[in-house]
Amino acid sequence: MASSFPPSFSSFPDIDPGPSNRTLSPARNDSLHNPSHVHRDRPSDSSRGDKSAKRIHREKDRHASKREKHPPSDNWRSSEPRAIDSLLVDDERLKANEDRLRLEQQGQEHDRWVPRPLFYSDRKGDPFNLTHGRLHAGDVPKYRPVAHGKHILGLDKAWTVSHRVGEGIQVTIGQRKQPSLTHPSSSALLAAPSRRLVACADNYKYKEVDGFLRLTSRSSQNVDQVFRPLSKGEASSDSELSASDAEGESSDDDRGPTLTSHQLAIKALEESLTADPSSVNTWLSLVTQSLSVVPLTSKNANKARSEITLSILSRARAAHPCNLRSPTLWLKYLRAGEEVWHQTKLVAEWEDALQLGGIDIWMEWLEWRIRTSVGGIDQVVWDATRGLKALGSSEDSELDRLRVVWRVAVAFQEAGFHERATALFQAQAELTFEVPQSLYGLPVDTQLDSLEEFWESEVPRVGEPNAKGWSAWVSGGKSKATLPSLPTSMDVDSTSADPFIRWYNDETHADVVSRIPARYESGVSDPYATVLLSDVKALLLPLTTQKAKDAFRLIWLSIMGLHVPGFSNMLGNGAWDDRWSYTHLATVSRLSSIFPPPGRTRQLPADSYAGALIGREREYGSAFGPVKEWSLEVFGPLDWVGKECWRMWTVKDIQGVPEEFVKAIFSQLRCGAEDYQWDVYALAFEASVNVKSALKLSRTLLSHAPDSLPHWAAHARLERMRGRLEDARKVYQTVLISTRHSPTQASIGQMWWDWAEMEWMNGDQEVTLRVVMRSGNVDGTGGMMILRAKRNLEDIINAAQGLLKDHEGWVKLRALMDLLAGSSSPAMLSIFDAQPGGALEESLMVASLVMLYNHAVILRTPTPPAILRERLQVAIGKYPSNTIVLGMFLEAEKGYGAWGRVRGQLGEGVTEKGVSRRAADVWVAGWERGRWGGEVERTRSGLVGAVESERTRNSAIIWQIVVEFEIRTGQLQRAKNLLYRAVGECPLAKGLYLLAFGPLRHVFTARELAGFVDIMAERGLRIRRGLEEYGWREEEEDKEEVV
Repeated sequence: MASSFPPSFSSFPDIDPGPSNRTLSPARNDSLHNPSHVHRDRPSDSSRGDKSAKRIHREKDRHASKREKHPPSDNWRSSEPRAIDSLLVDDERLKANEDRLRLEQQGQEHDRWVPRPLFYSDRKGDPFNLTHGRLHAGDVPKYRPVAHGKHILGLDKAWTVSHRVGEGIQVTIGQRKQPSLTHPSSSALLAAPSRRLVACADNYKYKEVDGFLRLTSRSSQNVDQVFRPLSKGEASSDSELSASDAEGESSDDDRGPTLTSHQLAIKALEESLTADPSSVNTWLSLVTQSLSVVPLTSKNANKARSEITLSILSRARAAHPCNLRSPTLWLKYLRAGEEVWHQTKLVAEWEDALQLGGIDIWMEWLEWRIRTSVGGIDQVVWDATRGLKALGSSEDSELDRLRVVWRVAVAFQEAGFHERATALFQAQAELTFEVPQSLYGLPVDTQLDSLEEFWESEVPRVGEPNAKGWSAWVSGGKSKATLPSLPTSMDVDSTSADPFIRWYNDETHADVVSRIPARYESGVSDPYATVLLSDVKALLLPLTTQKAKDAFRLIWLSIMGLHVPGFSNMLGNGAWDDRWSYTHLATVSRLSSIFPPPGRTRQLPADSYAGALIGREREYGSAFGPVKEWSLEVFGPLDWVGKECWRMWTVKDIQGVPEEFVKAIFSQLRCGAEDYQWDVYALAFEASVNVKSALKLSRTLLSHAPDSLPHWAAHARLERMRGRLEDARKVYQTVLISTRHSPTQASIGQMWWDWAEMEWMNGDQEVTLRVVMRSGNVDGTGGMMILRAKRNLEDIINAAQGLLKDHEGWVKLRALMDLLAGSSSPAMLSIFDAQPGGALEESLMVASLVMLYNHAVILRTPTPPAILRERLQVAIGKYPSNTIVLGMFLEAEKGYGAWGRVRGQLGEGVTEKGVSRRAADVWVAGWERGRWGGEVERTRSGLVGAVESERTRNSAIIWQIVVEFEIRTGQLQRAKNLLYRAVGECPLAKGLYLLAFGPLRHVFTARELAGFVDIMAERGLRIRRGLEEYGWREEEEDKEEVV
């Protein structure tokens, strides 16, 4: 009977003691030197186990009898170990030879998995992962593909490469390729409703006991009782313990499988939708959470993400009738369907959505028509006219219709019709600000007929020199104009022998300088240089409200290249208008400032001196970069931050802007002495050119409005900007001290703060404290007076204010008093945090950060750096597109060895980034000089995410930045491939086509460039001259090759 207990050392055979020079038997020796003989005489595997067991027992009995006959000798202890070692070595060698020969005869191979493990587990984590937020670049496992990329060096040949994802690979055993989540075969599973399958706890054949499955024995023999019987008390206590363990195990089984964080989030959202199926935000959160598992850069990501979105939104539309009236769900549904549906179904779905109405749907429909338009710019005008008629003619819809006109004007500029865009705004300005008195109250059609007569007279219009306006022309007798002679032909470049490069230089130069429409009598050969009123008549609007007139003027400034931060977001109420309105980011001067200079892309981290490595000092550029974005009125046109007076418009911001034309717009569209906001913009533009000339203009404006506090405040700021603090102090003393003003008067709080800030930044705290106390109507010094001034300022803050910036000024004065009185920085910040949110929330956050930044960085007052850094971390997470916060954030991170926080801002977050933030990320990558070379791949990854994101995928500005990035990094072939995608996504963007003829000329053949010109002509883009005029012939296509 075989024992049921595990073997012990006593069951092993005893080795026969003997002399150390004992030899093997002849049979054993023959078998060792003749393995084939051993293999032939060896019995089958089935009987070998029984014979081996019998042999072991016989050897055991034989050695036992020998020990009885021959007692151990003295040299036994020294000879036995060597004999045992020799016997074991021979036995192992014999077994290895037998196994090898048996496998060779049967045609099998050795097991290759056991001796060579596929990987080694490193159970100790890298502590720096928590600091930097990701693996170090040197710790990423490397691999080298072999056999034409089918296998990996070091892995067994059974492992094959099944799929490549970016710079990574997927390997599998065998040739079968497993479908990924983005594969089309998974679409049916993705579209199915989500269910959670929980395994039943009673579907196992054997029950688990103490972590093991008790299996029944095949033999009918009973196992001997080797344990002592338990007493009655012990049995009861053990039974109770077993019952409690069973209850714990059953409770663990009832909980089911552990869900991941993603599954828990999906489950929570599904439960919320079950309770309230009409919650649009919950449906959108469910879409976002479901799409988080499909990376933007994965294969077929757009199609897979669209199918997931359509599946969820189809459920939302069927779940509640209110969801069918949500413009947000409609737009999300249509954008996803654009990637999947047929054109016929897409058109039908858009027509259904237009029945709902609303400016957001009409703007997205117009954007879709521009992307897919085959009729050129004339088709865009027809579509925009349809949208304007649908929006109505009420006063409430004037801002909405201005958005449509703005979009069409940008389309004119992108297609190369700059004169038409300028003519549109000139005609709209005449209709809005220069209507003759005899035409007041008449129908719009009658006014347009008279305006057409004025237009055909070709007198100077708004923005042009000596322009008097439509009203003055009517009252002056409708005289004809005498225009100076203009050049009748476009200059031809003769500096290059390549006809494509010469054509590119001429077209680019003409697009920059040709902005003002030509006159019919001037004899210009280009037919598109002259614009008739009938070309823009359908887009003219009757604007009656002052808010619409102010918006029109700011839109015209944006068209001319002067970006007003936050205006587009305010006008679109959070829409994605920045995709097309931020045209200033695509100019040559702005792109040159976003990317680092060519000579500063990489530098050595250390120098060698006398054999020792000395690390170089890190060099940084200005923390406030060329991208400027914040909410409207958060930062005024004449506000600045930092030592370099970084503000809305500087010399770099007006490069490429027609200065004289813009100055004429500011002068001719001024609406009286009370139009101080427009005057502040005019002074800011003049100061960006020359501060001295801005002061001269300010004196002129003050002569027409001597009692205007906003004009005096702007004049004092210009004096401070010029560095003449004494003159600015005289202004403040004259306006604020000589004449008493009510705290509730407009602009008085902002002016008091300007004076206190000037003295504070000048370093005189005593004078600053006196100014702050005078603002609170308290004279004198001492603790009691300070407390009274604080109370008065708090009363003013709690009172109703007319202007939001005045309220902000009083809050900053109260917070500055805490700093001057010796309180800590957290006490000062608590003043801002105590204010209610709303429209001033972002403005107060920026104001508190600027005050803390000036206190700690500019004035170098001892302050814990963590206070500024922690508050900036909160602010940049709340307002990611605010570049004021971004600049202070970079300044606070300067000097720290870990770039984890900065790099964390460059990655993909939960909130989709807009156009300005994408451009700022590119600039931040080259902020530290010499670091651009190491940040190229990370920057490229961010730009790839931008062109794949639904938010910025169809933005010609983003595509311009992406292609320019590849050109500046030397990847011309990659830039060429991206350019083909760009012109497919943005078919009416002429600037993208021109890149093939200029920076990418060396990777394009003549045939490809000729094809580009043909496509531009088919799509209705502006082409001033043909290639034939530059000496190019079609028969030269086959002769030219890529340089």
